[in-house]
Amino acid sequence: MNVAKAVQLLAESKYAVALTGAGISTPSGIPDFRSNKNGLWQHVDPLEVASLTAFRLTPEVFYSWFRPLARLMFDAIPNPAHDALTELERLGILRTTITQNIDGLHQKSGTKNVLEVHGTLTSMTCVQCYTKHKSKPFCDSYILTGKLPHCPNCNGLLKPDAILFEEQLPQATWRKVEEEIKKSDLLIVVGSSLEVFPVASLPYKVVSRGGKLIIINNQVTYIDSRAELVLHEDAAEVLPQILEKLPHE
Repeated sequence: MNVAKAVQLLAESKYAVALTGAGISTPSGIPDFRSNKNGLWQHVDPLEVASLTAFRLTPEVFYSWFRPLARLMFDAIPNPAHDALTELERLGILRTTITQNIDGLHQKSGTKNVLEVHGTLTSMTCVQCYTKHKSKPFCDSYILTGKLPHCPNCNGLLKPDAILFEEQLPQATWRKVEEEIKKSDLLIVVGSSLEVFPVASLPYKVVSRGGKLIIINNQVTYIDSRAELVLHEDAAEVLPQILEKLPHE
């Protein structure tokens, strides 16, 4: 494990950005989506349960599938990988965390500058009046009883602000992501298989401009050969070790 190389790259960077995927949250008990054994899409067709069409036509199917996952996400706590990124931000080394995750664990850990490209579970929007609500008051009841959440204003169904299949990414967030990637001279990919576009294109954009890349992921990615450093290790173990070796003021 070349922790020293990671420390050197971080110490030399002027504008480091992190890109995180499901693998950073698996140590917190949240399953990922695409791993061969336990990935969520190994058991169901995502278009049947987690697409915008599925939500509109059979919201009860979506919510039935989503209920145990929602329980895991709302109960989960940040792990040492999240905490390490939070500390890197506090030290001024890490400028932004771009995440594909919807679990809110970066914010729970204390990270301030988070861009959620696939949305979030922390809020919900009414499909009729478009009023936005905090999720927790509705999801507590939903997780406990399975009752679908409805808007207190118009009784319309509430949809989590997570991006489903067939939905566009939040454009304002994506513009900020592109701005951060243009500034970045070092991108740290943590726990992402880099299989979902357009997010998977971000590491290529960094290296094509001469920026450097660190990949911390259990599985091989398409761009490993272009990275300065690849660590096929558990992020919850690696990132704290890197943080420990960094010079602190």
